[in-house]
Amino acid sequence: MVDFGSQQIPLKPPELSAASGEASELPESSVQSGKESGGPEENLQGEETEGVGKAVEMADPLESFNRAMFQFNDKLYFWALKPVAQGYNKVVPEGARVSVKNFFSNLRFPVRFVSCLLQADLGGAATELGRFAVNTIFGVGGLLDPSSSEQLNIPKRDADLGQTLGVYGVGQGFYIVWPVLGPSSPRDSVGIVGDFFLYPVSYINPWYEWLAVRGYEEVNDVSLRIGDYESLKEAAIDPYVALRDAYAQYRQKKVEVNKGKPEPPKPAGVR
Repeated sequence: MVDFGSQQIPLKPPELSAASGEASELPESSVQSGKESGGPEENLQGEETEGVGKAVEMADPLESFNRAMFQFNDKLYFWALKPVAQGYNKVVPEGARVSVKNFFSNLRFPVRFVSCLLQADLGGAATELGRFAVNTIFGVGGLLDPSSSEQLNIPKRDADLGQTLGVYGVGQGFYIVWPVLGPSSPRDSVGIVGDFFLYPVSYINPWYEWLAVRGYEEVNDVSLRIGDYESLKEAAIDPYVALRDAYAQYRQKKVEVNKGKPEPPKPAGVR
């Protein structure tokens, strides 16, 4: 699972995210080539769709800085996060780790709910409210996810504040890689800040207890996906470029889907 700031897509990178969102498919061409991914008629799933998910080019004026931060996050993953997650993986059963993931996902309800409201997605807001009530009451405080069972089948909404700004027409802007937080853009960086204040864990005091909880959440998440980032590095000619292109496409797709009307990407150099 690649973690893009407050968003996630498969193939976990070495960045600790400020908040986790929903998963979507990583463009296969990005991983294999490490170049601009997706042809004129390819979307994120590799399917032919007119106007949706075409190759997206994101300006990268800070490439030197971004590559340095990418290397920093890479070392952080291999030297700290992965070893801890591997040890945690050996002592904590998978079922317990999945329950922990469900619990934190349930706690992120305010981020998804408020984002749906701001996007005028009242159906999505109602769905999120229903999921939160069911999982909190019947899922032992969110440790279980009965909302996703075949009987109820209440889907989780994929919404965050960065995406909401995109729905309002705010462009992605340029690419930036934050230390620890990972891939982002000016628009999504603003969204990450907003998501932070909507996430209940952010209000844990003192600050080091909050940091410990967030660190534990990330270790638990990585423990469920050990090896994915390594696969990405082996498959991509340039992992930095592969992640950058995948991030740009993924974020654009999220905005297009929630707008309800796909918009083709602008040509390179046009803003």
